Amino acid sequence: MDEETLKLLVDLHIANHRQGPGSKAATLQALALSGIETTAEIAIADIGSGTGAATIPLLQHTKARVTAVELLPAFLEELQKHAHAAGVAERVTTVEADMGALPFQAEQFDAIWSEGAIYNIGFEKGIKEWKQFLKPGGTLVVSEITWLQPEVPEELRAYWAAEYPEMATAATKIAQLEAAGYQLLGYFPLSTDCWLDNYYHPLEASFADFLERHPHSEAAQEIIAAEEKEIALYKRYQEYVSYGVYIAKKL
Repeated sequence: MDEETLKLLVDLHIANHRQGPGSKAATLQALALSGIETTAEIAIADIGSGTGAATIPLLQHTKARVTAVELLPAFLEELQKHAHAAGVAERVTTVEADMGALPFQAEQFDAIWSEGAIYNIGFEKGIKEWKQFLKPGGTLVVSEITWLQPEVPEELRAYWAAEYPEMATAATKIAQLEAAGYQLLGYFPLSTDCWLDNYYHPLEASFADFLERHPHSEAAQEIIAAEEKEIALYKRYQEYVSYGVYIAKKL
């Protein structure tokens, strides 16, 4: 991705509460399924934190210290603002880093959290590489784009084959977790409101202003066209695809 495109994508997404599908309720559901002791002062890494849509609820509903990892410094600046506004800034540390080259020590964290981000390096690679940073018995919580049915329309399959070749069913993802040395604690798919109400609808509402800010440049229009294509496909085929939330324990 060239620098201009990256800057445009940051500008499009940074003002929105979420940079991908999800909800506070889903984060808290995963927290409940994880068995994480919410009153303990544990260490959690939130990898691919964006502007903190999951980081802030984790800080609000646990006594953990959270290390928020994000490649884009502008997102981390927004996360810090949100943490200060929520009164939890003293327990968050931000780290600007590539999730494929994390600067952490072995067994540094009690839990690793990653919502809507692991696709950047691939699910199977991510769960294997991040395992070293978990303490024995530590918890992994990741959301991953997942087929909800084994057979899907060809138009949808072709789109995701180009966008993310690792697309698979939950059964495949769970088998990958088990092969990598994890025990599954829980799984659930995100509901449609996590996509539409919390992500796509706010994003759509920002398109006009975004195009005005970059006065309808070819690059800006291409980004909006790509977003509109993805949104239209989801609306048409939402029963076939979602993010699956996987909760597992390091063995």
